[in-house]
Amino acid sequence: MIVDGRHRVPGDKSLTHRALFLSALCRGESSVEGALTSLDARSTASFLRALGVQVGPVRPGRRLRIRAPKTLVVPNRVLDCGNSGTTARLGMGLLSAQPFAATIDGDRSLRRRPMRRVAEPLRAMGATITTPESDGLPVMVQGGSLQPIEWELPVSSAQLKGAILLAAVAGAVPVRVREPNGRSRDHTERMLRVHGYSVSQDADGWLSFVPDGQLRPGTFQVPGDISSAAFLVGAATLATEGEIRLVEVGVNPTRTGFLDVLGRMGCTVERRAMTQWTGEPVADLVVRASQLQATEVAANEIPGLIDEVPLLAVLASRAEGTTVFREVGELRVKESDRLTLIASNLTALGVEARAEANTLWVTGSDRPPVGRVVTAGDHRIAMAFAILGTLENASIQIDDLQCADISFPQFLSVLLGLSRDESSSLPGLRSG
Repeated sequence: MIVDGRHRVPGDKSLTHRALFLSALCRGESSVEGALTSLDARSTASFLRALGVQVGPVRPGRRLRIRAPKTLVVPNRVLDCGNSGTTARLGMGLLSAQPFAATIDGDRSLRRRPMRRVAEPLRAMGATITTPESDGLPVMVQGGSLQPIEWELPVSSAQLKGAILLAAVAGAVPVRVREPNGRSRDHTERMLRVHGYSVSQDADGWLSFVPDGQLRPGTFQVPGDISSAAFLVGAATLATEGEIRLVEVGVNPTRTGFLDVLGRMGCTVERRAMTQWTGEPVADLVVRASQLQATEVAANEIPGLIDEVPLLAVLASRAEGTTVFREVGELRVKESDRLTLIASNLTALGVEARAEANTLWVTGSDRPPVGRVVTAGDHRIAMAFAILGTLENASIQIDDLQCADISFPQFLSVLLGLSRDESSSLPGLRSG
């Protein structure tokens, strides 16, 4: 495939979720420009509507308006989060400070994802949370008056950290949180600083939040999602020739770890037109076709690129040598067991790959990838392996490309749009 042109990716999923949740606590009307309109974002909008928040239609190209009530109301139904782990976990934090009980649930995939790690610190703050034996959903949250905590997280997780911070904001209590293995994405902290809250991190990694700010209605501008952009970066990297420019993408340093890895592998992604939107760095990304070399991804890098491991593993399958990913066991409790799926799907396509304990090895090959990919409904697995379908002589059947809509609406159309060829299909890629 020869790539060319300027392209735009959907709004950042993490920022859209957080902008919605914080707007629900701002008395009055707020708005979000460039919000993601995927299924996950719609789940958060629906969750908040059930709590009495007026959230406008989540539609492409429209400013999203949110009007918060003076107080949230008792929901008259179970709060269904669909497939969105961020909705469920941040929602647990929000509900922990509310003087009523509510039940959170989700689809079959989300019900399998661990929630006890979120419940434990919120219980320590004073909420009553009932979780099933399976450690998933549904959970019942009885909120109330909260107290400060100092908590060491079992894993570096922006969702877990964000749930604690959202509870602290809603409950107006200070908290201290420490992540064990590298710093996860810091969007919540940046948003809170914009609203005047003191959020700082010391040399030992302790993050301190002081409830000295005030949430005020306003407008939040969401840049393009770098986790979505990653797939287009990957497609351009594997192209036979050409370059693309991805415009107005968020380049928060806690989200750009995969670009550092790609740099070691031989792909240079230039950042141009640097600016700031509501506390977040934004840039255009210029990507060219490249020859890749294997590398090792260390444990302390994983929190900053956990969502991009499927894409990096797919790219590693076209690199010279064997790439190693250390301490990626957290992939087993994402929307699917991503670690197992990455290894098994690569193997099915003729690539030498294996996952043992928390480590993944992928050996590159120049043979055309041929075979069937099982996604288990996981959007990032589907999109990562779709990138291999852009290769010459590839023949890949993906069982469910539609699940990409969870985070990247119209993904296939955007992928097709990268090509200088005006063909309306990728002959090496089939769905079903």
